[in-house]
Amino acid sequence: MLAIARFITPLGEAGNFELQLKDALAVLSDCPGYVSGEFGQNLDDPTLWSLVTHWSNVGSYRRALSNNTVKMNVIPLLARAIDEPGAYERSYSE
Repeated sequence: MLAIARFITPLGEAGNFELQLKDALAVLSDCPGYVSGEFGQNLDDPTLWSLVTHWSNVGSYRRALSNNTVKMNVIPLLARAIDEPGAYERSYSE
């Protein structure tokens, strides 16, 4: 499964925000079931960012969100995400 979180961040905060995203991926990567993750800045609107993580299954993802280290270091970042559904079942992959 994959989880997508999108954020709107002022350009003046982009450098600090990128560091927060890197730290979040480092914490999430220690969780069982984590497969990979990436983030990026939108090419058309540089205030828009996305964080995408891949998990072996939805249970691993949900357990990761309950992890105390994740709660302390990642959840505050995710709380800034645009309020929209973000968990997706992978239907196709090459």
